[in-house]
Amino acid sequence: MNKATRWKRVIGDAFNITPVPPFMRLWWTQYAIARNPGFDSHLRDLEARAAKSEDPEESIRLLEEYSRLRHEAAERKPGE
Repeated sequence: MNKATRWKRVIGDAFNITPVPPFMRLWWTQYAIARNPGFDSHLRDLEARAAKSEDPEESIRLLEEYSRLRHEAAERKPGE
């Protein structure tokens, strides 16, 4: 590989934005949850109850609710 080709590859890698959309989705979800303390507390409670439950069916139900609520938070628009 010559220097010009290597240089182009290095520059291309430096400007690779592939990881940006997933990061922004994760960040936005966390932000949407954190700005609502009651919602954040409810999610933490669901997670803790699922971890402590000795009934697998109850744990699954609690984690499904947790997941559903996180997906809802991810879909919220700024200001909602």
